Amino acid sequence: MFLEPQETMPQTSVVFSSILVPSCSGQVQPGMGERGGGAGGGSGDLIFQDGRLISGSLEALMEHLVPTVDYYPDRTYIFTFLLSSRVFMPPHDLLARVGQICVEQRQQLEAGPEKAKLKSFSAKIVQLLKEWTEAFPYDFQDEKAMAELKAITHRVTQCDEENGTVKKAIAQMTQSLLLSLAARSQLQELREKLRPSAVDKGPILKTKPPAAQKDILGVCCDPLVLAQQLTHIELDRVSSIHPEDLMQIVSHMDSLDNHRCRGDLTKTYSLEAYDNWFNCLSMLVATEVCRVVKKKHRTRMLEFFIDVARECFNIGNFNSMMAIISGMNLSPVARLKKTWSKVKTAKFDVLEHHMDPSSNFCNYRTALQGATQRSQMANSSREKIVIPVFNLFVKDIYFLHKIHTNHLPNGHINFKKFWEISRQIHEFMTWTQVECPFEKDKKIQSYLLTAPIYSEEALFIASFESEGPENHMEKDSWKTLRGQGKKIT
Repeated sequence: MFLEPQETMPQTSVVFSSILVPSCSGQVQPGMGERGGGAGGGSGDLIFQDGRLISGSLEALMEHLVPTVDYYPDRTYIFTFLLSSRVFMPPHDLLARVGQICVEQRQQLEAGPEKAKLKSFSAKIVQLLKEWTEAFPYDFQDEKAMAELKAITHRVTQCDEENGTVKKAIAQMTQSLLLSLAARSQLQELREKLRPSAVDKGPILKTKPPAAQKDILGVCCDPLVLAQQLTHIELDRVSSIHPEDLMQIVSHMDSLDNHRCRGDLTKTYSLEAYDNWFNCLSMLVATEVCRVVKKKHRTRMLEFFIDVARECFNIGNFNSMMAIISGMNLSPVARLKKTWSKVKTAKFDVLEHHMDPSSNFCNYRTALQGATQRSQMANSSREKIVIPVFNLFVKDIYFLHKIHTNHLPNGHINFKKFWEISRQIHEFMTWTQVECPFEKDKKIQSYLLTAPIYSEEALFIASFESEGPENHMEKDSWKTLRGQGKKIT
């Protein structure tokens, strides 16, 4: 009935562990990258298949990004290329090349019969920069990038001396960028201040707390309400993750390209903190069960968390659901056979079926697809909620990176690979922007975020005290743990 702990979700860092799990479909489905018109020189280095851009030289891909008088890149292409380009070059270098291409385009217009279209070209360049600064404002925190941005905008304003419409657009873009950078800077400072407490969720107990101390049922006895508060915490934490943070999964793992990409280790903190939340929730569930002395109350606690996990599933909060199931499948909880014999396990069996790891979690992926379709057709915020199992999402991105090369034999960038990575990241970011519709309960959230949790050793001690060891291996473990306890005291 129970999954082994290692078969649920590994409690390891999402960025620096070796994670190789294929996606359920195993297929790469590139997004559309229609040209919509001729790019500049070098367009022959772009390869299309069924109207989709699948590969090209880095130079040709950069030229495909820059508008011309008669062409503006597809927005999907802009997002995908800007996201993936950091694997090959830092943003300020890309900005410098964009600036050079703009100069070349401008010189051609000034020398040719289409000089009147110079203002239209400038407006398109500003629009491209606007989309860039809105999607990836952190790229411009670098002084070199900001200098390149100023250089480009200075050039394009030279054709707008009459009514200043281009200048106004640049001023608005710059103001929005500076506000966004200031907000992120303040958030980063706050994260650094709170970093120790955010990573170490509450005190880790080596022995049982006083019996009078509250448990989760003393704070919230309604499974739906607790699931809603967990969803609040999930959406709050996942909202601090940005597309470029997720691209670090690719960048950090690619040792050959590490010297060329933005290996900003501080950027992975939001990923680590979110991964840590999953681990802490699992340990909290195990703690709440193992700390209960009476079997009857332990049974009630298990059934309560089963109901909470089911409500999380109904909401679309798969990450909390998986964390709860993982907590109940940890060995100190799973071994409590006498307690489990009193639990009505039919609902738990259904949950485990949804999170069955066989066939690469295909049952979960089917449920996730259903939640995604519901979200796309939703009329209310409640129906839009999709919170995937983060570790599985990260594994899928990493696996795509590992099984598909960055470059093809002809030297082209394998853009088909980056279409799919970008598609998955964009979909994830869409889910993170959903506003939580449930009323916030600070008391419940405070307990979930700060309640003390047992260490692994303390969980086993509490488990053995509740139900004694049943075999030689458990007896040896119990003897060792008691010996360690005596040394501590």
